[in-house]
Amino acid sequence: MRFLMIEDSADLAQSVAERLRLDGHAVDHAGSLADAEDCLSAAPYDLILLDLSLPDGDGRDFLIRQRRARRDVPIIVMTARAGVADRVDVLDLGADDYVTKPFDFAELEARCRAVLRRRGGATQTVQRFAGFTFDPLTAQLVVADETRELRNRELRLLEILLAAPGRIFSKSQLCDRLFSYAESVSDNAIEVYVARLRKKLDGSGARIETVRGMGYRLSTT
Repeated sequence: MRFLMIEDSADLAQSVAERLRLDGHAVDHAGSLADAEDCLSAAPYDLILLDLSLPDGDGRDFLIRQRRARRDVPIIVMTARAGVADRVDVLDLGADDYVTKPFDFAELEARCRAVLRRRGGATQTVQRFAGFTFDPLTAQLVVADETRELRNRELRLLEILLAAPGRIFSKSQLCDRLFSYAESVSDNAIEVYVARLRKKLDGSGARIETVRGMGYRLSTT
């Protein structure tokens, strides 16, 4: 998944980004609301982590603009304001969740997972499709009673494809979802991860189909 973190503390942003990247997420950092708008105009995001106190404005105004524009990307507010009224305020403005600073990284990761599951319409973490079982929390894929471990980018790629079976994703779309601006990506990076995931799916009723000149889609054999 690709996340946008809007946070003016470079140290905190770096720490959070490093932790989320260990889970295979791509993370872009915006230190101001203006930078955030530039990022949003250039790439799609699966989730936004939003600080409220920013050098060029209040994060709540950003939140209001997103919801008025009917942009439904999930937003988790990161705030030092611990009062009940403050938390109720951001939720009423359209935030999907919040964490209070200082927060534990494990809690932030859990809240990200929960918000993404809710937005995907899923209440259970385990997913089943065409003869395989997939649990993103344990990074395990089970095919014919055989457990196969997924590496971070393989896991995220499967999440993307499994969220929309039959939909064609171009290489550029997959790059946008899997890698941040700070990462150097070669032309064949997506091909490498697709090839690895195909091997992991071998023996199930699912396959990653190459649609010539268009991209890839998850289908059944």
